[in-house]
Amino acid sequence: MSIREKGYHRWDGRLEERRRGWKPIARLGIRLAFKRKHFKFAFSLSFLPAFVFLAGIYLSERLQDFEGIVRKGAMPLRVVPGYFLSYLTADFVLFMTVVLLIFCAAGLVADDLKHNALQLYFARPLAKRDYVLGKAAVVMFFVLLLTLVPGLLLVVFKIVFSGSFGLLRDHPGLPLAIVVYSAAAAVFFASYSLLLSSLSRNRRTASFLIFGIYVFSDMLAEILRGIFRTPYVGLVSVKTNLKLAAAPLFGTKPVLEVPSVYAFVVLAAVVAAGAWVMNRRIRGVTIIK
Repeated sequence: MSIREKGYHRWDGRLEERRRGWKPIARLGIRLAFKRKHFKFAFSLSFLPAFVFLAGIYLSERLQDFEGIVRKGAMPLRVVPGYFLSYLTADFVLFMTVVLLIFCAAGLVADDLKHNALQLYFARPLAKRDYVLGKAAVVMFFVLLLTLVPGLLLVVFKIVFSGSFGLLRDHPGLPLAIVVYSAAAAVFFASYSLLLSSLSRNRRTASFLIFGIYVFSDMLAEILRGIFRTPYVGLVSVKTNLKLAAAPLFGTKPVLEVPSVYAFVVLAAVVAAGAWVMNRRIRGVTIIK
């Protein structure tokens, strides 16, 4: 029997790229987020406003059952598109979204840069767009859970409690408005967090930037408004831009006397900046196929 020398054998197979190479990255990021200390508590707490607004919908349909509690002459609670916008852009909801970004997004790119993990990612048949999309999908998953899912469920419960489709008959574009805003918010927060995460190799620094810029931008807008006495300085605030951009979708009055198109421009600039920085940060990596 012949004995073959053990050595390198050329592989003649065919390498096929996966069209959804971003999915394992997204699944890993979501699992790691739930394993972080205090994340589950913050995640559960972020749904508290949804239950408050759900209770408001129930009371609006059963107000006659609480006549002894509600004083006479009180204004009835109107569940209109503005009611759902109030939930989606509530200060607490936006604040908790940023808090969740600290847990799930701060280290998405920073940790990879710190541990030189990009070479491991791209040593596989993985395109740059799949890497970015996989990281962004982690953020978008949690943002959509806080906006899209509760928003549509509130519409469903309104129909159930009222026993009619009057809400959709009077406002047929409401579900689409919720979907569009939620998707836009998810894209913005994904770009915002990945932009700041890619600027540092330290998770704590990225966390400070994500939280600090959001809070400081709102404080700075209030300071500038007191100095210049113009509503346009409100465009400095991340929170105000989200509220301004959402107002025309739900047919409500903007929070500031500023055209909503300016808010769209500011938010789009952040998205573009995030894409440009991410492209620069991983441009020098050689993709091996």
